[in-house]
Amino acid sequence: MGLFSFLRGHDINAGVAEYQATDGAVLLDVRTTDEYRQGHIEGSVNLPLDQIAAIGNIVKNKKMPLYVHCLSGARSGQAVSHLRQMGYTNATNIGGISDYRGKVVR
Repeated sequence: MGLFSFLRGHDINAGVAEYQATDGAVLLDVRTTDEYRQGHIEGSVNLPLDQIAAIGNIVKNKKMPLYVHCLSGARSGQAVSHLRQMGYTNATNIGGISDYRGKVVR
């Protein structure tokens, strides 16, 4: 990690790779339902940011690794903040799907 690497933001490609290598992890897409339908990462779970309080219906274990993304990384940052306030201790903002270089499911 270089001196100015923090300026680049989150790397969704590295985040997805880490998710795939982590047993039991959840890839959480907090974009709207319509955005999700237009294309999403295979295996991701859609829970729009405005519904983040319903996470307990999807993930009961608050220590479960959660890899959170949206379109640009802004909403996922907000989601991670909310998740931490709700007691989820292992939530990570991996950025935006707009920078994803892998296959997108439509």
